[in-house]
Amino acid sequence: MPVENDDELREILQLDTIAVVGCSATPGKAAHDIPNFMRERGYEIVPVNPYADEIFGMEPYDSLAEVDEEIDIVDVFRPSEEVAGIVDEALDREDIDVVWTQLGVRDPEAGERVEAAGKRYVEDRCLKVEYQRLM
Repeated sequence: MPVENDDELREILQLDTIAVVGCSATPGKAAHDIPNFMRERGYEIVPVNPYADEIFGMEPYDSLAEVDEEIDIVDVFRPSEEVAGIVDEALDREDIDVVWTQLGVRDPEAGERVEAAGKRYVEDRCLKVEYQRLM
């Protein structure tokens, strides 16, 4: 079952580094504004977008596999049908504690694989909304 308990969500929101798969370079898009909101609150945001040249003054990574930094949370701003592949990449890494899918993004089977690997899965929730509500 995806994480729904406020205490556990609060615990997740105390982690530091968020890789944002599908992070956008375009202000005004949720996939830009939400990671920027989190960045302004002290989170380290690692943009993952093979089609962007620069996001938040950084060159984004093409994939999770290429990210050099330790990652705590993978935040998914991609369509539901892409979640399974993103989860595959996330599970290939030892450092990731949480896979989080944004509002409207669901893949229960992928979530079960995340949980079976001993990691936490948050589904169909907005990082910004939960941060504002709980922190």
